[in-house]
Amino acid sequence: MLRLRRAREEDRPDILAATADVGVFTEQEVACVDELLDVFLHKPDTHDYTFVVGCDPNDRAVGFACYGPTALTEGTFDLYWLCVARHAQGRGLAKALLEAVRQELAPLGARLLVAETSSTPAYDVARSFYEHNGFLFKTIVPEFYRPGDDLVLYVLYLAQEGGLAQGPSCTPQTQPTRSDQAAEK
Repeated sequence: MLRLRRAREEDRPDILAATADVGVFTEQEVACVDELLDVFLHKPDTHDYTFVVGCDPNDRAVGFACYGPTALTEGTFDLYWLCVARHAQGRGLAKALLEAVRQELAPLGARLLVAETSSTPAYDVARSFYEHNGFLFKTIVPEFYRPGDDLVLYVLYLAQEGGLAQGPSCTPQTQPTRSDQAAEK
């Protein structure tokens, strides 16, 4: 049974190991996780980042989610990271972490949760996860991360005051392609 809780300092090695272990993040990206974790753990008054971890029966972090408010918006939050160590994948931990984030956002008046990911084949699983868990595809920003690596943006509309979460969507048939966007220039 996996348990969810807020990250603690002793989770740092496991969080960083999980980030490196999945094999899709660069060293720079792993260092970014470390930096954001440091802000969460040691500058809690900033409220910029929150880390939720999923732990194995020995209380070791095997996955995590990092989210925070989007600056200069009202009720919009970013899902900065959602990562599960390879050995813990396939057990529903990513879905449980996402649900924990949603539950934590509900009392904060959150309207939107934004997820940005890569267009490369290594991120096919991430994009599929978002699409199967209520996120709506919104756009592609060509060459965003590096040449040949586009940003793919998803939005999850969150329920407010007992209402249903709704929002405009781009269906797979209307998703812009890189060639469509080049033609628009």
